[in-house]
Amino acid sequence: MNWWEAVLLGLLQGLTEFIPVSSSGHLVIAQHLLGLSEHAFQHVTFDVFVHFGTVLSIITVYRSMLGKLVRETWQDLQHPRLWPQAWRENASFRTVGLLIVASIPAALAYATLKHQLEATFNAPRLAASMLLVTGLLLLLTRLRPHPTGDWSLRKAFVVGIAQAFAMIPGISRSGATICTAIYQNVEREKATHFSFLMLLPVVLGGTLLKVTELLQTPQSIPFMNLFLGTFVAYISGIWAIRFVLQVVRKGKLEYFAYYCFLIGILGWFLL
Repeated sequence: MNWWEAVLLGLLQGLTEFIPVSSSGHLVIAQHLLGLSEHAFQHVTFDVFVHFGTVLSIITVYRSMLGKLVRETWQDLQHPRLWPQAWRENASFRTVGLLIVASIPAALAYATLKHQLEATFNAPRLAASMLLVTGLLLLLTRLRPHPTGDWSLRKAFVVGIAQAFAMIPGISRSGATICTAIYQNVEREKATHFSFLMLLPVVLGGTLLKVTELLQTPQSIPFMNLFLGTFVAYISGIWAIRFVLQVVRKGKLEYFAYYCFLIGILGWFLL
């Protein structure tokens, strides 16, 4: 991988992680077209690190909200007897609990299907096919044009299952989670904020595991390329978060469906 390929893939990751068109699907297809697909270990590692760049984007954009979540939740955790009351009355405490519940399916999927999931990153036609699935998920939001509800434990867990399926490249994580929340009548902006925050525990955990593997595996990894890709993903991710929030407020998520259909079909012809 050359430096300009790392920059290009980092830009692709930063934009498509939050724009609901599947960052992993785009990365798999782009890496195949650039002739990088034979280095499976390296491009899975690169994918994990550029995802970490988008996590930094979330921390930057949501720093005030995250600070409040951490402060208020930490205060309530020190009084276990008052946890039921905190759950009812403290939105920050409840949000953190819902995020933990939503993270369980993806953690279980990765723990049990790690090698199978990583193998899919070397299957560009699968990614192209799953982009068609993402397009369908986005298009179906037209059936719920004005969701008005809030989160619950059941809704969070169902969205967590959607996030687990989105570990397959081509299924947009943000698209699958936002759409699944909307199907369950969660208000659009609440669904989007929660979807972006859900990325934090999953990717931070994945990054930690991959760093541990790097320290234990005698592989030659181009660390400068990892840095460039991660930095570009971070900067472009900040813009993408703000852009998607504007689109969601206007209720136009289905527009991204047509793009997914186009790239998925083109992928089948080019791969």
